Amino acid sequence: MSLSLKVAELIKMLPDAQLSGHLVLKEFTGIANLRDARSGDLSFLGNAKYKGQVKDSQASILLLPNDYEGKPKDEQLFFRIKDPSWALAKICESLERKLSPSVAPGIHETAFVEESAQIDSSATIGAFTYVGANSSVGSNCKVSTHCHIGAGTSVGESSILHPGVKLLTRCVVGKRVILNAGVVVGSDGYGFDQSEGMHHKIPHLGKVLIEDDVEIGANTCLDRARFEETKIGKGTKVDNLVQIGHNVKIGKNCLIVAQVGISGSVEMEDEVIVGGQAGFAGHLTVGKGAKIAGQAGITKDVEPGAFLKGNPALPFHLAQRISVLQRKLPDLFNRFAQEKTKD
Repeated sequence: MSLSLKVAELIKMLPDAQLSGHLVLKEFTGIANLRDARSGDLSFLGNAKYKGQVKDSQASILLLPNDYEGKPKDEQLFFRIKDPSWALAKICESLERKLSPSVAPGIHETAFVEESAQIDSSATIGAFTYVGANSSVGSNCKVSTHCHIGAGTSVGESSILHPGVKLLTRCVVGKRVILNAGVVVGSDGYGFDQSEGMHHKIPHLGKVLIEDDVEIGANTCLDRARFEETKIGKGTKVDNLVQIGHNVKIGKNCLIVAQVGISGSVEMEDEVIVGGQAGFAGHLTVGKGAKIAGQAGITKDVEPGAFLKGNPALPFHLAQRISVLQRKLPDLFNRFAQEKTKD
């Protein structure tokens, strides 16, 4: 990874850091993990299990926790700080601004904007994007190429739509929302009535509401509600390839990892964490602060603060005990067979 940031800028960016060591270099030119870093690179200790790699790291600059007791080598500079991972994120934000080409506000000549749409003068509308009738795009928004903003849809200030995002009709996107490439918001819910041996489509007339400071990962789909709204709460972060069904209500500050499937009308309270590939049956309630392990199958309501694992899901420690016992079953059967032979 080729990049550059001056040491003086780094010191200014992290005023609470305690510095030790000496460095002739005036800037670092790459970021790498502790093991692979070379002279001129910046590295960090974000997980205590890699602590042993610090002493052998060849990185010129190291972001370390305050309690790290080792000493820098010659031509090495330590930044001791409360949270090295947070510090690295701050550095990467600065680098991203430098690396990403700045696009002047305005509407690209190949974009098509309906006359009744309202686009703030500070917003950017990328090439081959469509903005529908009676829709609105707020101040400082960045709408990339090949996006679709349907009729009656609003996008709040400072939100970012990456390439290929599709916002269908009557959706509401809050402030500082990030929709990554390929996100689809407001597609029809999966609803059919069976009559006379055929599946008849049920029209979905509701909307999707995404509150402030939400991020949705690439190729994730959020279905519109049948009548009211599908809702994603403030500060929630959803990973790639997640399916969120119609009328789902997700609370504030939830974390939902890749390939999760959430069936219609699930209500997920605040601060829930869901591991990858977990699945939820419809019309369930998941209580505040619950944790769902990866690949768990949730078929019943989940109590607040619960930690579940397995399919069907069980309390985490019980599921762990069962897993241990399952691994012992072959030996148990062998012993049983040997005892039976003796008889």
